[in-house]
Amino acid sequence: MIEDKKVSSRSPAGSKLSVLRQHPIFVDLESDALDQLCRYAKPTSLKRGATIFSKGDPGNSLYAIISGTVKISVSSPDGRNAILNLISAGEIFGEVALLDGRERTADATANTNCEIFVIDRRDFLPFVRSQPTLAMKFIELLCDRLRWTSDQVEQVILQDLPRRLASALLGLTEKRKLEPTSRTIAITQQEISEMVGMTRESINKQLRAWALRNWVRLEHGAIVLLNPDPLRALADAGVHDSE
Repeated sequence: MIEDKKVSSRSPAGSKLSVLRQHPIFVDLESDALDQLCRYAKPTSLKRGATIFSKGDPGNSLYAIISGTVKISVSSPDGRNAILNLISAGEIFGEVALLDGRERTADATANTNCEIFVIDRRDFLPFVRSQPTLAMKFIELLCDRLRWTSDQVEQVILQDLPRRLASALLGLTEKRKLEPTSRTIAITQQEISEMVGMTRESINKQLRAWALRNWVRLEHGAIVLLNPDPLRALADAGVHDSE
C-alpha cells in the first residue's frame, strides 16, 4: 500500500491551492470551500515503482498529482500487463471507487518519482454533498472517463497498429499540453506496447519506420514527436500504410 512506500514530505498550503485551483473540477469553488478542501489534502512523496493502490483494494481516497506520472494498469494471471492510462501532474485519479465505495478496478503505481495529495473518502464525500456544483462536475468527469474508455475499446478492436500507435502518441502529447518545440514523451517502448496492446517488437519496427521519415526520434526512455501532422492524419483518416 501507499503507506509502505511514502517518504516524508511537507508542501506549503499555497502549492495545494495552485494544484487544486487549476483543475477543472475545482476551479469554480469559492475560496472558503477550496481552503477547506486543501485542509483535507495530505501531501505524500513516492519513489518510482511505489504501489499507490492495487486492484481489489477499498476505494477510500482521492488522489491529485503535483508532479510526476502515475501508471494505471491491470495484469493477467500469466503475467501479461496492460497500461490503461498514464496520469500526469495536475490530474486527479481514483474517483470511481471513491464515489461508489467499491473495490479498485486497477493498479496504480508511481511511474516516476511523484508528489501527490491524498484526500480521504470520509472527508471528501461530506464535502461533495455540501457543494452541489461540485457533484455535477464529477458527473461530467465520469462521463468523460466513459467516452475515453469507449474510444480506447474502439481503437483496440477496430484500428490497426499504425493508427493505434499514432493515436496513443498524439494523446500523450496533447494530454500533457507539450509545447511544439518540446514534444518529448517520457515513455518506454515496453510501456507504449502495453498501452496499445501490441508486442514491443512490433512497436519498435513501426517507430523505426517513422523515424526514417523524420516523424519521430527515438531516445532512451523517450519518444520525440518531430512532425505530428502526418501522425494526426494517420490517426484521423485511418491510413493503413505502415511502411
